[in-house]
Amino acid sequence: MAQENPIVLETLLRLMGGRGVRRAMLAALLPFIGVVAAFGIAPDTVTEQVQLTSVVERVALQPVTESADDETYWREERIQRGDTFAGLLSRLRIEDAEAISFLRNNDDARGLRQLVPGRIVRAQTSEDGRLLALRYSTGVMVLTAKPEGAGYRVDQEVAPLERRILMRSAEIRTSLFAATDAARITDAVAGQLADIFSTDIDFHRDLRRGDRFTVVYEMFFEAGEPVSSGRVLAAEFVNQGKALQAIWFQHPDGQGDYYTTEGKSIKKAFLRSPLEFSRISSGFTEARYHPILQRWRAHKGIDYAAPTGTGVRATADGIVETATTDRGYGNVIVLRHQHKYTTLYGHLSAFARGINRGARVSQGQVIGYVGATGLATGPHLHYEFRINEVHQDPLRVAMPEAPPITPEKRGTFDAVALPMAQRLGLLRQTNLARLD
Repeated sequence: MAQENPIVLETLLRLMGGRGVRRAMLAALLPFIGVVAAFGIAPDTVTEQVQLTSVVERVALQPVTESADDETYWREERIQRGDTFAGLLSRLRIEDAEAISFLRNNDDARGLRQLVPGRIVRAQTSEDGRLLALRYSTGVMVLTAKPEGAGYRVDQEVAPLERRILMRSAEIRTSLFAATDAARITDAVAGQLADIFSTDIDFHRDLRRGDRFTVVYEMFFEAGEPVSSGRVLAAEFVNQGKALQAIWFQHPDGQGDYYTTEGKSIKKAFLRSPLEFSRISSGFTEARYHPILQRWRAHKGIDYAAPTGTGVRATADGIVETATTDRGYGNVIVLRHQHKYTTLYGHLSAFARGINRGARVSQGQVIGYVGATGLATGPHLHYEFRINEVHQDPLRVAMPEAPPITPEKRGTFDAVALPMAQRLGLLRQTNLARLD
C-alpha cells in the first residue's frame, strides 16, 4: 500500500524529522495510510457534481394588524409565606393606583386578598402597568378582577380541575407523618392512610423503623398547579414484615369501602384506637396503683395521653347509650354496638355537638374531646371495651370483620382491583422514595 502512495509517504517522512524516528513512525502509519488511500481512490467513487434544483413558491402573507394585546403582559407570582397583598401586587408590576385601591379596599375583592402560600396569582397588565385582569384560583373557585366602565368587577367561576393519579412510596424511620412529608404526600392523604389501616395497625405502638408503605391516590390540578387531594385508591403498608393491602371499591349504590385484593373487607367492626395519634400511658391490668385514690385496683381499660381538646373517635357504628358526668370518669360517653358490644370514653373535656342519649354515630366520627375531668391527674382518654358487659383488653381482643365482596360483584371488583394491585407491585419493586 505504501508503494501506491509515494507522494503521501514522502511528505509525511519529511515532516517527521530524524531517520530513526521516520522508520518507527513509518511502521506505525503504514496500515492507516493504506486505509486513507483506499478511501481516496476507490474505483467506484462518484466524483460528479450533484445537480441542485431551486424551487421557489410564493406565499401570501397576512397583513399584520396592531391590537391592544400586542402591548400587554401576563405575569404570575407564587404566594410566599408572610406575603402581603401590597407586596404581591408590586411583584406583579401593577402600577395602577385606581386598580390597587379597588383590590385593597373593595368588599367584592375580599377573596383575592385571602393569600394562601403556594397558590399562583396571574396578572395581565399594559406596558405602563395598567391592570387588565387579575386571576386567582382558590382551588375551588377562580376569581378574576377586570375593568368595567369607570370601575372594576370581580367574577367567580368553578375552577376547572384536572384529575391525576399519583403514586408514592416511602419508608418509616421516625413517624408516619415524617415519612409522608418527606415523600411530598399531603396531610389529607396521610390521614386517609392512617384511617384505612387503623383497624390492623395501632399507630401509637405498632410502627417500627423500616416499615414501608406505597400509595396510589387522586390529586386535582388547576392550571398545572396542585390544589386539592382526592381519595386514596390503593395502598400497601408493610408493618413488622406483614404486608397489608387496601383497594378502594365503590358499589353500584354509590357507597364504597376498602378491600384486600382477595375481596375481603379491611374494615373491622371496631377501630383499634379511638385516637389517631397518641401514646398509651396506662394499659389494661387487674392491678394498678391509682395515683389519686392511693390504692391498688383493677384498670379495666386503656389510657391514652393526649393534649386537651384532641378529638375522640367512635371506634364503631353505634348508638349513644350514655353522655353524662360521673365522679370518677368525669364527662363520659358509652356507646352500644351490635347489641352485645359497648365502648366507654372517659375524662372528656366536652362532648361533640349532637352527642346525646339515643343519637346514632358512625365509625371514626368525633364524639368528644380529650380532657382531665373526674379522677384524672392530667389530660388523657380512658377507653373501655366490653362484650356482654364483661371488660376486654381492646388491644388483644379479636375484632369481628365486615362483610366481603359478594359473588355477584366479584367481576366488577376484579376489574378495579387488578390494575391497582399491579401499580402497588410496580412501586414495591422500585426504590422510588426511601425517605425519613
